[in-house]
Amino acid sequence: MRKLWWRVSQAWSSRPTQQDWGWAIALLTIYGLVYLPIGLLSGFLKFAPQLSPWTIIQVMVAAVLMPGLNEELMFRVLPIPHPHERVATKTRWVWIGVSWLSFLLYHLLPWTPLFFRDRVFLLGAGLVGIICTIAYLKTGSLWIPVFIHWQIVVVWLLFLGGLERFSL
Repeated sequence: MRKLWWRVSQAWSSRPTQQDWGWAIALLTIYGLVYLPIGLLSGFLKFAPQLSPWTIIQVMVAAVLMPGLNEELMFRVLPIPHPHERVATKTRWVWIGVSWLSFLLYHLLPWTPLFFRDRVFLLGAGLVGIICTIAYLKTGSLWIPVFIHWQIVVVWLLFLGGLERFSL
């Protein structure tokens, strides 16, 4: 338990540097270049902007907490050894794999929306897991993965048809 608390406190208190924000932008760009064409060509993503200011504010605030903060703590910070933590490389990779697989399986739980089982959605979620893991390992900060996860979810919900999928 002490080790988990240490990981959370290290990740929580690590202030992102300018270089860390550069990593965030680079990883978001890579995500967009890979996933947007697949999502749009498959029809999973579509241009459908939400125009209500109240909806925009609600989504932006809610997405910071869930999935942003909640999922990054649960699937990155707690299971994966912090970059400053001394562990064998093999051990780190095992925990990265367990974390990523758990993240994907979490999206398949019985109470999740049916569209979470869509291959294109799962590909996007898998990529989110990969880039957020890279961001966490590179920066040691909780805040860069939270920002990346939040940004991807907000764009999807407010501009690319995500919110409509929850209404179906």
